[in-house]
Amino acid sequence: MPLITSETVDGRLESLYDLVAEDEDARACRDLDDRACDWVPRNFFVYLAANTLTKLGDALANPKTVIAWVMGAVGAPTAMVAWLVPLRESGALLPQLALGAVVRRRSRRRPVWLLGSVLQAAAIGGCAVSAALLSGVVAGAAILGCIVVFSLARSLNSLASKDLVGKTIPKGRRGRLGGYAASLSGVATLAVGVWFALRGPADESRAFYAALLAGAALTWVVASALVLSLREQPGETDGGADGWREAWSRLDLLRREPAFRRFVLTRSLLLCSALTAPFYVVLAREQGGGAISLLGSFLVAGGLASSLSAPVWGRFADRSSRRVMIAAAVLTAAIGITVFVLVRHVPAAAQASWLFPAAFFALGVAHAGVRAGRKTYLVDLAGGVKRTDYVSVSNTLIGVVLLLVGTVTSALSFLAAEELILGMSLLGLAGAVLARTLPEVEA
Repeated sequence: MPLITSETVDGRLESLYDLVAEDEDARACRDLDDRACDWVPRNFFVYLAANTLTKLGDALANPKTVIAWVMGAVGAPTAMVAWLVPLRESGALLPQLALGAVVRRRSRRRPVWLLGSVLQAAAIGGCAVSAALLSGVVAGAAILGCIVVFSLARSLNSLASKDLVGKTIPKGRRGRLGGYAASLSGVATLAVGVWFALRGPADESRAFYAALLAGAALTWVVASALVLSLREQPGETDGGADGWREAWSRLDLLRREPAFRRFVLTRSLLLCSALTAPFYVVLAREQGGGAISLLGSFLVAGGLASSLSAPVWGRFADRSSRRVMIAAAVLTAAIGITVFVLVRHVPAAAQASWLFPAAFFALGVAHAGVRAGRKTYLVDLAGGVKRTDYVSVSNTLIGVVLLLVGTVTSALSFLAAEELILGMSLLGLAGAVLARTLPEVEA
């Protein structure tokens, strides 16, 4: 049997990379130096595998579905479930402003990515231990603490990954790298969801949930092991300004630019598409019990919604991102109102096993529209250096809004889950009305 050496592996990766590049100029290395160009095939597949694994881990430990379901299984109160999305999103968003300067001062970004990945694995592993050993408020508090650590670690990966890809993968290949990773992880997530729906355990089991979360944690461990073989050249260390201070110093944009101010208010109201998601899971558990097959249906619904609708919303947003936000907000509100009416007035429909996964699928479609619309609108609203200012200010404010909403929602946890869904859905309707006042930016 011939000996497999590092040179043999690199040679095979180069041949495979030439096929994946899909054009005659496969080995072109736009904006990379010669040494980094030699490493592109290896780095491409290392990063593809690592990114696919971490995306799969995100799906298997998604706070909107799996973690929310596990919180219900361990008996955590609804007040704690209300904090899952705010902590997950704001925890990953706000620290980037402060940590960005620290990361940019490092000539190599791989150690930062590895640190973030290992911490994410540890955090989800902590969720697994909590699911196996703890109950009630104690379990909920432990899981929320792990989500905070996870979100902070994710901000490190988010910062490092952009620079790492920019330093190791040439222009013209980065988009397809992300596309391949999203496709592969999406297929894997759907396969897991289908298996849960068709072959999963009939009854709830703490051990099963712990194993599921431990498997999710393992994806970050394996991804870290792969990234150890990624080869990175030292890079620039400029641009180390304090992003937090810079963002707050530009808050005057809200006073001077009414269109931007209305956009930030609209985006705040449209958070309802993300914030209501865990409550659909809570409702499903309350109405249909804790069958693992139902959790599998949520995984399938979430995966299909994003993969099927995102390209459509994206094309729509290129014509009018304002109308995309309006349509997505109206859809979010319609789903929430419909679910409220069915749960309160048509009990037989609320008991149907398909209702909540179907509603979650529709909500996923709406959320993909919200994301496509607001991202495209912000990019098209501003140009040049102003775009950076808009992004930093809006992200900072949205992070603060998420924490405020988490506080309010938690305080209102004495309400039924369907009432919380109705309230946030009405906020989405207000967001649609406000979006109508925004100027068109794609005209």
